[in-house]
Amino acid sequence: MTLNAPDRTPDAGVRASISARFERLPLSRWHVTVRLIVGAVTFFEAFDQLLIAYAMPALRAEFHLSTSAATLMLTIGSLGMLVGALLSGRLADRIGRVKVIALCIAVSSLANLALAATTSPEQFMGLRFVQGLAIGGEVPVAATFIAEITRSHKRGRFVLLYELVFPAGLTVGALVAAWVVPILGWRWMYALAAIPGVLCILVQKKVPESPRWLADHGRAEEAEATMVRIEKAVERTTGKPLPPVGEALPVTPPGKGSSGLRGLFSGRYRRRTLVIGALWFCGYFVNYGISSWLPTIYLNRYHLSLSDALLYSTVTSCAGLLGCLVVALTVDRAGRRKVITSCLGGAAAVLLLLAWLGANTPVQVLIWSSLAAVFFFGANICLYVYTPELFPTRMRALGSSVGGAFNRLGVILGPIAVGAVYAGGEIGTVFLVLGGVALAGAVVAGIGAEETAGRRLEEVSP
Repeated sequence: MTLNAPDRTPDAGVRASISARFERLPLSRWHVTVRLIVGAVTFFEAFDQLLIAYAMPALRAEFHLSTSAATLMLTIGSLGMLVGALLSGRLADRIGRVKVIALCIAVSSLANLALAATTSPEQFMGLRFVQGLAIGGEVPVAATFIAEITRSHKRGRFVLLYELVFPAGLTVGALVAAWVVPILGWRWMYALAAIPGVLCILVQKKVPESPRWLADHGRAEEAEATMVRIEKAVERTTGKPLPPVGEALPVTPPGKGSSGLRGLFSGRYRRRTLVIGALWFCGYFVNYGISSWLPTIYLNRYHLSLSDALLYSTVTSCAGLLGCLVVALTVDRAGRRKVITSCLGGAAAVLLLLAWLGANTPVQVLIWSSLAAVFFFGANICLYVYTPELFPTRMRALGSSVGGAFNRLGVILGPIAVGAVYAGGEIGTVFLVLGGVALAGAVVAGIGAEETAGRRLEEVSP
């Protein structure tokens, strides 16, 4: 991994020109290839993230874990993701998006290999924290990068079709775990998950750094050279000359805009940061409050076999993937604000209904939790395209990572809250709490979210 050239004062004209040149690029095989490479990294990070939920029944038996110890083991990785999200945003805004993505997949893969060989719960939790640093760091930076190489026209659809790899990774992880854990054990599952570490080499060789980031760091020659390579690749894959460069929108002059954490909480960005943080928190509190505990609830509450408990949980993940696909295909037409509000509202309605019905049978939980997953998976995936649009290049990765940190806070507190309520034997109250949090998120989105669909990044966030 080579060192960056020294940053220089950014030229507003170069930055505006790069934006205009991206706007004229038709979506092409080059975009799809880059999306597939970065998407493969995100896919396997998602695969890694949910494995703990499917390994937990076996881990509890092997390590003789109490409910509180199991909750800690579930959440320690999420704590690592929270820290990783905060650190990666600052790092990606300093050294570049691509280097951080490659580093994260390498660390995550090594952690998986070590997890397969652990002999105590303390070792397992320490490695889960390290793995969490990498997973939490990669996802928001990858979303930032994909947004920066995409024009405004149908950006939501393009980015979210990429982001589908994350719930797809969750779903495939569930399917693989449902087969591997009962037959081979949880250690083989983690050993298999270490193989994708080779992707870090492919990312470094095949994925160019974001020209927007290079221009914003005053590296005009590198930005120009990278942009020319991208333009030639698009021309080559489309077989047509590129259309003329359109109007270049004005951007914030060098030194005029605040950056870093101070920038996120000043001017127009203060409200955006608070709103997006609340949405990430609510969406993932619900998501992981349900998904982390469903296998255990099916196993212990309804006395299903391990294979049936994992199968029922997998059906819910598959339903969530369907919701993500629907949102990806409609988000540009419907708009980000309406999609997030309606999806969180729908999840709230379904979960509150399940609480009212009493969640008396596993089939009842399966049906209504799967329907809720269609909604909250849809809301959550929309945040991946929405968040990078709300912040300028100088702090886009950091803004996305702060959103990711609130995401991880929800991931941590959701399972803790569900574990506390479930330990008291109140299964209906579990869904009442989750429905209330989803409803709070819908209210925040309806009142505070701004619409960004169809607008250039530099227009939304100068």
